[in-house]
Amino acid sequence: MADEDFYWANATPELRAYHDQEWGIPQHGDDNLFELLSLETYQAGLSWQIVLKKRAAFNKAFHHFQINRVAKMTSEEIDALMTNPDIIRNRRKLEATVTNAQAIQRVQAEFGSFDQYLWDFVAGEPIVNAPKSPDEVPAQTELSQLVSKDMKKRGFKFVGPVTIYSYLQGAGLVDDHLA
Repeated sequence: MADEDFYWANATPELRAYHDQEWGIPQHGDDNLFELLSLETYQAGLSWQIVLKKRAAFNKAFHHFQINRVAKMTSEEIDALMTNPDIIRNRRKLEATVTNAQAIQRVQAEFGSFDQYLWDFVAGEPIVNAPKSPDEVPAQTELSQLVSKDMKKRGFKFVGPVTIYSYLQGAGLVDDHLA
């Protein structure tokens, strides 16, 4: 079975472009990894298609996911975002974006970068699974459980093992492109 049979990637042109140009391709850079983590947070309970359609608005609302700027955002700024119809207006998720930026700053102080912290979980190399069908792609793994537990311990929010597995896939730490 080829990647073009991966049902979620074929649902819309936006999903196909995301799959072909980003998903599963190793991502680096703290701000890029923070953006993707934030998008995964917004996606919880919703569709990835909705998040992708609102991606540009989220980038504008959160200073292009510049960690140091987002970490300083105030509750008044979150209040203002709650009136923005171009983003997903879930206060807990918006507040988690600020909380996660602050958690990333602590990780940066300890590990040098968020990038280093994440990629250390896979010894700097993507895990290539090459499943034969979408049914073989798990919702979570021991790795996502480990990363999730560690991130929660460090103060991150909305980082359950299912969300983290999706994040690891999207950031290319785990490559689940079909064989």
